[in-house]
Amino acid sequence: MPRIGVPSAGAPVLVTSTLGIELMIREFRLADYNNVVDLWLSVGIAPSIGDDQAGIEQRLQRDTGLFLVAEENGKLIGAVMGTYDGRRGWINHLAVCQQFQSRAIGSALLDALESRLREKGCAKINLLIEMNNQKVQPFYERLGYVRDDLIFMEKWLR
Repeated sequence: MPRIGVPSAGAPVLVTSTLGIELMIREFRLADYNNVVDLWLSVGIAPSIGDDQAGIEQRLQRDTGLFLVAEENGKLIGAVMGTYDGRRGWINHLAVCQQFQSRAIGSALLDALESRLREKGCAKINLLIEMNNQKVQPFYERLGYVRDDLIFMEKWLR
């Protein structure tokens, strides 16, 4: 799919996927919250503590313009959350409705997010794949992501 120009002003962009699906990519709105959580759950993404509505509101303030959704005929069919800490960009919770998978919608969402991260000065993007979701690794590899063997550690502060 050719690169998508997603204006930093946040205007929605109409995109036709390589398989002819016409979709709108736009910024997430709080009114989308329940639909996005339902989408995540439908594809096996378990929202974490920070994915509650209050956590998402904080993320929207901190990472303006980096939470995108895809719609077809007004129905939310995909979503991706991005973050940027001033040094690295992160891809979080990329999800596409099961019946729309393998139709270049995930690629279109990632391309739009990468474009926005690039505009913010981001030079490198990271993502994590949970062990129970390893089937998505080839998708990311086709888009130029490479595996980096490291040990990931975390600590919840709340």
